Amino acid sequence: MSRLTASSVVPLVSLLLWLFSSCVSSEELTFELPDNEKLCFHEIIDKDVKCTLEYQVITGGNYDVDVELTFQGSQPLYKEVKKQYDSYTWTAAARGEYRFCFSNEFSTFTHKLVYFDFKVGDEDPIKSVVGERVTALTQMESSADAMHENMKTAIDYQTHHRLRESQGRAFAEDLNDRVQYWSLGQSVVILLVSIGQIIVLRSFFTDKRPHSSPSFVAT
Repeated sequence: MSRLTASSVVPLVSLLLWLFSSCVSSEELTFELPDNEKLCFHEIIDKDVKCTLEYQVITGGNYDVDVELTFQGSQPLYKEVKKQYDSYTWTAAARGEYRFCFSNEFSTFTHKLVYFDFKVGDEDPIKSVVGERVTALTQMESSADAMHENMKTAIDYQTHHRLRESQGRAFAEDLNDRVQYWSLGQSVVILLVSIGQIIVLRSFFTDKRPHSSPSFVAT
């Protein structure tokens, strides 16, 4: 039976630590955006770093929001008006503060539920973390690399399916409320019409006798 030696345990531990740290490198957030409000997020990014911003409106109104990405608060890099979802990738031209804002100022009474995923930088390959000791762990590294890529793909698919499920659930609940209110209104109308018909039918079968006034005879 083969055993792990000290020379193979150290690269394995480094590999597992890298896999754990790479899973939390991106920032994901789901937040509520009130009407007539604007929320901004910012981060300091180094030069020549690749970044990706992905967002989607889950619930609220027409599922749209205004999005703007700026550098140092003045130079616009990306701007969309009343967008439901999108993904934008860019490379930082200089080190500084990059700010992206979500605006719902065009809405007067509808709140929005917005999700975004902000990724900064590319992941380092596994072999650069393990080092040059690849003779004893080549098969393990290949399996770990394939497993890591498959896990990232599965996480992305799960995230998108959850967003679609949340959006579909919100639409179904809103439709259910509208159907209930419409059914309640129809029930009230049917009840009023039935009462009116009963009153009209009863009037057809009611004898209308003239009322004679008493006559007085003079004596």
